[in-house]
Amino acid sequence: MSISLSKPQSGLRFGGMVYFALTATLSVYFAFAAVQGDYGVLRQAQTAGELQSLTAERDGLMAELTQLKNLTHRLSDDYLDIDLLDEQVRSVLGYIRADEIVIR
Repeated sequence: MSISLSKPQSGLRFGGMVYFALTATLSVYFAFAAVQGDYGVLRQAQTAGELQSLTAERDGLMAELTQLKNLTHRLSDDYLDIDLLDEQVRSVLGYIRADEIVIR
């Protein structure tokens, strides 16, 4: 008499299918998260683009700030630029000299 101690085939097939389904589900989830997630490839590309545009905006603002600092210094009490003062008086107050002719 021989006694067979092997498991039935149906239980092994069901366990293998559950293992395969779980593995496939986790693989799809992690692949989706790697591409679309908060730290995924697409988010990193978007962040790099935002960084580039914000860096360009910062550089433009720094140049404008430097220009405004220069104009402020040129109109300060310590340093007075006569040409800049004359330009500001003409543009803001509308003054002209007596020897000038205004053409409209």
